[in-house]
Amino acid sequence: MFHKITQAEQLEKMRQDWDERARENARYYVATGSKEWTDEAFFASGEQAVKEDILTDMENICQGREPGKMKVLEIGCGAGRITRALSKIFGEIHAVDVSGEMVARAQQALADRPNVHLYQNNGCDLTVIPDGEYDFAYSNIVFQHIPSREVIETYVTEVNRLLRQGSLFKFQVQGDVTVKGKADDTWLGVSYSESDARAMAERTNFEFRYNYGAGEQYFWLWFFKK
Repeated sequence: MFHKITQAEQLEKMRQDWDERARENARYYVATGSKEWTDEAFFASGEQAVKEDILTDMENICQGREPGKMKVLEIGCGAGRITRALSKIFGEIHAVDVSGEMVARAQQALADRPNVHLYQNNGCDLTVIPDGEYDFAYSNIVFQHIPSREVIETYVTEVNRLLRQGSLFKFQVQGDVTVKGKADDTWLGVSYSESDARAMAERTNFEFRYNYGAGEQYFWLWFFKK
């Protein structure tokens, strides 16, 4: 008899699979451009991502606030590749990952960054993060690996709960709707069309203001908290 995987089973499989990937080659599974990342090159790749995605968009991200005084959420920190770059710009970084193995590697790599706070979460919500008003949320190449729209939408709802009114959640989803991941596939996640993304924004009390890359693997969304 066919067994329909439950959300609890999905989340546990996500944790197990990403722990396994972290033990095998954490940096490769975070950024598949190299199987033998040096420290310098790995973190430089994070700096480049932040240069392209964050520093070009500071008006939307900061909205007149001073970056050094902003509290930022990062969903899916992995081994800390982008977290380090974010910590050089913003006042506080609060970052989560479903994998304890990944978090341990990030903690080791970012031990010299006192403004970074790392948490292992349950793979779908942000209850491990201290309550308070956060000024910006960001996620890069994370939701493409999640096999459940319900899980992704729970994350988006949780970000809304923690963000200050009017603040931005900038993130990616899989935009190639020909991608058909399976419920137990923690590498190839679910896809979204532009209309799917707009509907999610409406359900989670976000304003869908901009998007880029519909139909592609890296479909960027700008959700502003209403």
